Amino acid sequence: MKILFFTGSRGEWGYLRPILEKCKKMRVKFSLCATNMHLLDSFGFSLKEIEKDGFKVDDKIYMALDGYNKHTVTKSMGILMSSLVDTLSRVNPDWVVLAGDRGETLIASIVSAYTDIPIAHIQAGELSGIIDGQARHAIGKFSNLHFASNKDAASRLKKLGEEKFRIKLVGAPQLDDLKNKKFNKISNLKVKYNIDFKKGYILVIYHPPQARIESIKQDLNSIFDFLKTVKMKKIWISPNSDAGSSIIKNEFFKKRQSDDYLFDNLPREEYLTLLKNTKCIIGNSSSGILESPTFKVPCVNLGNRQFGRLRAKNVIDVNKISEKKIRKAFIQSQSKSFKRKIKSVINPYGDGNSSEKILKIILNTKIDDKLMFKKLTY
Repeated sequence: MKILFFTGSRGEWGYLRPILEKCKKMRVKFSLCATNMHLLDSFGFSLKEIEKDGFKVDDKIYMALDGYNKHTVTKSMGILMSSLVDTLSRVNPDWVVLAGDRGETLIASIVSAYTDIPIAHIQAGELSGIIDGQARHAIGKFSNLHFASNKDAASRLKKLGEEKFRIKLVGAPQLDDLKNKKFNKISNLKVKYNIDFKKGYILVIYHPPQARIESIKQDLNSIFDFLKTVKMKKIWISPNSDAGSSIIKNEFFKKRQSDDYLFDNLPREEYLTLLKNTKCIIGNSSSGILESPTFKVPCVNLGNRQFGRLRAKNVIDVNKISEKKIRKAFIQSQSKSFKRKIKSVINPYGDGNSSEKILKIILNTKIDDKLMFKKLTY
């Protein structure tokens, strides 16, 4: 059996890497296809991280047109579609494994389905507050196995008409890295980036809201107005390559304080080290929803990008972004009562034992007519 893993962003790599490590240990044959952000210098060229982790990238698909607006991002997907057909024809995998809800992942699901290759979808059934949420459910309709990270997602898949035997409640595989403690590089980061962990810092990750690109500058004004009032270092992680990402970067360089950090990308271990030790993660990244509960780190979630998604008690939502509301939420996050409350928080996305479950299910699932010809129950 040969499995093809497809990835186009650093977030997906966090999902897939623990499974690939299990593939190596269990001597499962696999190929890896990288595209989009992984191949772009302007977004950190995370291909280097993949290779440094000890994985060979078998196929690289260059797809991204410059500009990062609604038109260039959409046109880029068309480039990916025609190129990925050739990859699947050449590799001829038994399974394609996809993760998450991005546009390039949707394209990969369409190509795989129309070339009669079964799809295993990680993080299936969850909600997102923007077009990614629509993409996730569309991917689900093309997928043959759904790996749900929590009961809420599994229940939603059933309501969406997916057959019960396809839905597997396994947790979120990116939490496996947290359980394996791949985040203990404080001394390395002190020297490498001159970060003073004792004085504390805020981790900021703000992605374009996509459907509301026109609000980006106003939202960033509010975020920067708030950050100026906080006497701590700010560490920014660049946004994904979605429509509006160039606006965020331009605004950062206009409004940043002289001692702010900005990373286009970080190795997974370094990012987790920063997340574990931050005073608070602020922004609209899924990392604040999925990973911060395990570290019992306060999260101030901004806007509607993660709307409707299951969240733990460490998350404070600011639905309508303003400097005043962000400041109020941050003060709450740093209060003694809130910190006491989140000491007992349980991550609803699993216990860090997902990768082996996912891989074993794929290996033990028979590829037959029952699997391939979907019967929608609703």
